[in-house]
Amino acid sequence: MSELAEREHGRGWTRRPGGIPWRVFGSRKAHVPQVEVRLVQVVKKFGDVHAVDHIDLEVQDGEFFSLLGPSGCGKTTTLRMIGGFEQPTSGLIELHGEDVTWLPPFKRNVNTVFQNYALFPHLTIFENVAFGLRRKGVKDSEVRSRVTEMLKLVELPGYDKRKPNEISGGQAQRVALARALINRPAVLLLDEPLGALDLKLRKQMQLELKRIQREVGITFIYVTHDQEEAMTMSDRIAVMNHGRYEQLGEPEALYERPKTRFVAGFLGVSNLLPGTVSERGDPYTSIKLAADIRVQVPRTSIDGIDSVEVGVRPEKIRMHGLKEFVLPNHNRMLGIVRDAAYLGVSTQYIVETTAGLPITVYEQNLERATRSELWAPGEDVVLTWSPDHTFVIATENAAGPPQGGVE
Repeated sequence: MSELAEREHGRGWTRRPGGIPWRVFGSRKAHVPQVEVRLVQVVKKFGDVHAVDHIDLEVQDGEFFSLLGPSGCGKTTTLRMIGGFEQPTSGLIELHGEDVTWLPPFKRNVNTVFQNYALFPHLTIFENVAFGLRRKGVKDSEVRSRVTEMLKLVELPGYDKRKPNEISGGQAQRVALARALINRPAVLLLDEPLGALDLKLRKQMQLELKRIQREVGITFIYVTHDQEEAMTMSDRIAVMNHGRYEQLGEPEALYERPKTRFVAGFLGVSNLLPGTVSERGDPYTSIKLAADIRVQVPRTSIDGIDSVEVGVRPEKIRMHGLKEFVLPNHNRMLGIVRDAAYLGVSTQYIVETTAGLPITVYEQNLERATRSELWAPGEDVVLTWSPDHTFVIATENAAGPPQGGVE
């Protein structure tokens, strides 16, 4: 084994075919789950304000983990404490089992990619990527080899002699990523790195970031306020609000089974209808809504709860004419179309039910190809959806639990 290979192996890295470094314990090829980052009762106060309020969190090795939430929810402050840029008021922060709570950033095996990239304008792309290696005194031959590998990884071979003002925003983001990864951190922290890009490029870079994370196999902790961005890339998401996470889990679980009103509304659009349990059964329980409307919901979602909000996503609902056949085992409501907005891929309808409840419906534009074929305001319709596509939130959890439920 060469001297370079021995050093890489000692850090937990090996070389994949083609020369790209792959972290052994971060690889999904032979992955034994380990906790890479642990936060225990972490608090950060600015004066009397709790920016982060007694948060407990574990991020697994090799995981793409996102902190999602609106401005001021504490997500960036949490990320900065993991990186050592902010010190907690109290609590414990561990990286790979080591207490780093009070260590400065340069003593933590983490790197950070910020929204503004912070590239050195007077240096070439090569020297920007090589900057960390130069500071460590790495030999020129190894610098050349590793920078070349990183530029290939981020799909920028041949850009090494350019300056930052000679590349696009998306390319600059890749350079910043390569510069952060070249030091082979145990954890890469990303603070809304795609925020400055236009929508089309942002969507493209979401896929690229996930590809790169899988290639190198290390832990990414990603901060964003964009729910679609988080769901596209993440293995798990913590949805944050007021300094805590209200729910933590895989993207599908959060979207399909939100546990609080905040999560249901932040991850997409939800129709939330107040009701009470009228008859418990198996596999479904009956919920009474306004005007004696009754719907069926999965039994396990409301055990021990009486006062609830019934939720259904707009794309799960189907619209029918009054004389059309509807499946007898589906939930149904009568209503009148009040508004229709053609969105291209789909049409958004606002339907007022007989109980006076407004329901949002997304109908994909498959069979109804032109505006003349859309449901028109004033038309009577029947709304139907499967009981299995219904979720339930306890009324007492409408504002969110003290420290969100973990999926």
